Amino acid sequence: MKINVFADTICGWCFIGHRNLNTALKKFPKVKFDIKHIPFQLNPDMPIEGISRDKYLEIKFGGKDNATPMYENMRLKGNESGINLNLDKIKKTPNTILSHLLIILSEQFNLQNEIKEKIYQSYFINGLDIGDINVLIDIAKENYIAENIFKDFINEKNIELINSKLSTAKEKNISGVPFFEIGKDFISGAQSSIQLENVIKANLN
Repeated sequence: MKINVFADTICGWCFIGHRNLNTALKKFPKVKFDIKHIPFQLNPDMPIEGISRDKYLEIKFGGKDNATPMYENMRLKGNESGINLNLDKIKKTPNTILSHLLIILSEQFNLQNEIKEKIYQSYFINGLDIGDINVLIDIAKENYIAENIFKDFINEKNIELINSKLSTAKEKNISGVPFFEIGKDFISGAQSSIQLENVIKANLN
């Protein structure tokens, strides 16, 4: 079964959706899934070096206080999915293009699930800057992808590939993530593992 996951690596709801999908997939040990990561950028105009978290919250929500209720809800939903989000550790909102490149590269090694999980953990649990190439090199090396392979992958052709994939979401009128294409169904938002499991089941028939 083919599953496309539209997500951004700085999207906490995408992390929750990623975990819930993995939980749902465990219920189908005999099914072969072809899962593709489709890059999405919540902040397409983000400078390549990123911006401070405080400045980001000011621009996006009018300040940290306004963002608190949404993030509190995210924290609670994260706990339900077994994730302890450390949002206060995040000091910077990065540009996510390099992290998307690493995930797309990791598909060649069938490591996209592990790499994606590690990128989410690095940002949302450890507060690391996932726009920093050195942070991503460490993640690659931990998963047996050599530094030079990742660095060589960061080229104009592959950046164009990411940009073309970003356009796919616009063409499909996807304005928020996570967004799942499961078989013939479309699921928007960080749905529970039970909901995702039911959609997978419906598409097996």
